[in-house]
Amino acid sequence: MRVSDTVSTMSSMITSKIPTFLWGPPGIGKSSIIKQIAQDAGIECIDLRLSLMDPTDLKGIPFYDKEAHQALWAPPSFLPREGNGILFLDELNSAAPAVQASAYQLILDRKVGEYTLPEGWAIVAAGNREGDRGVVYRLPSPLANRFVHIEMEVSVEDWREWAIKRGVDTRIVAYIGFKNEALFTFDPTLNERSFATPRSWEAVHNVLQSNLSPALLLEAIAGAVGQNNAVDFLGFCKVMSLLPSIDAILSGESDEYPTDISALYALASALVSRILQNPQEDQINHLLSYTLKLQSEFAVMIVQDLQRQDIRMDHLKNYGDWVNAFAYLLC
Repeated sequence: MRVSDTVSTMSSMITSKIPTFLWGPPGIGKSSIIKQIAQDAGIECIDLRLSLMDPTDLKGIPFYDKEAHQALWAPPSFLPREGNGILFLDELNSAAPAVQASAYQLILDRKVGEYTLPEGWAIVAAGNREGDRGVVYRLPSPLANRFVHIEMEVSVEDWREWAIKRGVDTRIVAYIGFKNEALFTFDPTLNERSFATPRSWEAVHNVLQSNLSPALLLEAIAGAVGQNNAVDFLGFCKVMSLLPSIDAILSGESDEYPTDISALYALASALVSRILQNPQEDQINHLLSYTLKLQSEFAVMIVQDLQRQDIRMDHLKNYGDWVNAFAYLLC
């Protein structure tokens, strides 16, 4: 299930308080999605890494109640006591079987020991698949049967939309648009320490924003996404440095049009990023005019990327000419 569909499905399951298990390979943003859903809904999200816990961490510590003359369990302080939220059991299938057994009662009965989960809280779990070379244990059938299972996959289109909205470095967005397969190169049959995932490309963004010496960029980026991806990406960045002036294009003073495919991807991403930083109608109007002589698929890509970010342009002078020029691609 692609990311946009996963978000809609998980949001519905959480609202309905249906226990759901989100599956997927490492680095594609499973945890981020759950936290973003909680943030958008204005509710709390408690992230429990069960792989780091012992059974007593979840069930609590036993103590003797002198007045009741019986042993009771003191529940842990990190479990919610009130309100609404998501209890996120991350890496559930990486937890030892004894910890999974403690979680089973919480998922099945919404209680464990002396603790009861408040009604306003939903239970969501996540984990890597068994074939992903992670440290995982097969979920016991009774535990697995308590969940609705959703498997998430990588979607370049969804990632680009997210990356543009989050302000990810323009060069990365352009490179992934140019070479879709570079977004996710994880292969569980290979013993690689570094490979490309949405998470590792976010790390590359952070490297590019740091004050690291250009001479050291290759090694740092290779440490995030692998040597081949790093070399290819930095070669693409050199192409971006030769682009026509973005300022000249947006002021209506440029008639330079690249023909190289990689340069066109780079230019499209750079133009979208600049408009989103500070949307101005006159610049958007000049951009529409410029794209009339651009290769058609890139003209459409630019406008659609802007429209996905709620940039309105249907009232602008040059929009009618643009629609007439590319209507055959919009049907």
